[in-house]
Amino acid sequence: MTNIPNTFGLNVRAKIFAEYHNVDELRELLDRYQGERILHIGAGSNLLFTNDFDGVILHSAMRRCRALQEDDDHVLIEAENGVVLDELIAQLCDMGLSGMENLSYIPGEVGASAVQNVGAYGVEAKDVITEVRVLRMADKQEVVMRAEDCQYGYRSSIFKGELRDKCIVTHVTYRLNKQLDPQLDYGNLRSEVGDNPTVMDIRNAVIRIRKQKLPEVSELGSAGSFFKNPIVPREQYEAIAAQYERVPHYEQDGGVKIPAAWLIEQCGWKGKTMGGAQCYPKQPLVLVNLGNATPEDIINLAAAICQSVQDKFNITISPEVNYI
Repeated sequence: MTNIPNTFGLNVRAKIFAEYHNVDELRELLDRYQGERILHIGAGSNLLFTNDFDGVILHSAMRRCRALQEDDDHVLIEAENGVVLDELIAQLCDMGLSGMENLSYIPGEVGASAVQNVGAYGVEAKDVITEVRVLRMADKQEVVMRAEDCQYGYRSSIFKGELRDKCIVTHVTYRLNKQLDPQLDYGNLRSEVGDNPTVMDIRNAVIRIRKQKLPEVSELGSAGSFFKNPIVPREQYEAIAAQYERVPHYEQDGGVKIPAAWLIEQCGWKGKTMGGAQCYPKQPLVLVNLGNATPEDIINLAAAICQSVQDKFNITISPEVNYI
């Protein structure tokens, strides 16, 4: 058994852990372990292993990027799945390319950005992804999928649904802007960056905000934001707003998004513990491992929080983190 890397810092193991450096090596591993339970992971930053994994964990060591195409306004950048997402964003911002700066400091790798449709501060990966190259596990063939065929939604994609466990994302192509089109309307980002920000100003502001709210996983294990922000009917939001002053909210197609962190805080969970797990005092959207948490501690804490929000607001919040 081999320890599984995971940002929660949980002591979980897999029967086999294997890395590959190119697509041919990935094919060889799939052939070698045919018949085994196989799970492909990135940095382990959006996963909650509920127990040891009786199977094969695959991880990419493919970490190359290249420019595919360029015109007066845009550049297409293709990145391999094992590239650390924030390192890529840092390089793009250094080059003055805009579009992903709001996603700065999100833990994880490029492949996961396409699977999870990661998002922050009003921007989602789907806003910049043009194509995703995947390896079909059944026949080991690579195919290219257009972004519009990936069924992207809020923290969701076809790779978490219809194609779950059927393919592995190997490359992602992003479309970056040469001219900055700042997205600053989410949270306090606009006030943080000031007037006429550069792309690097926005990146640095996002990092400052995230560091103030989120724990460093090297010091306190977590999976980042644990819960999705619910989208409720306008009538339900208005009923809540009539009872509470200054309910944070964001207009969405089909309803109103209310931050899960606000709902959780109203239920009194901020800073509360259950076993070795805690609802993080600085950001209740995050659950942390205080050092001795078991998977059951985190599962039980998450379930209790969800039930509280359901009981108090009649709103269902669900984990963004994948339970394995």
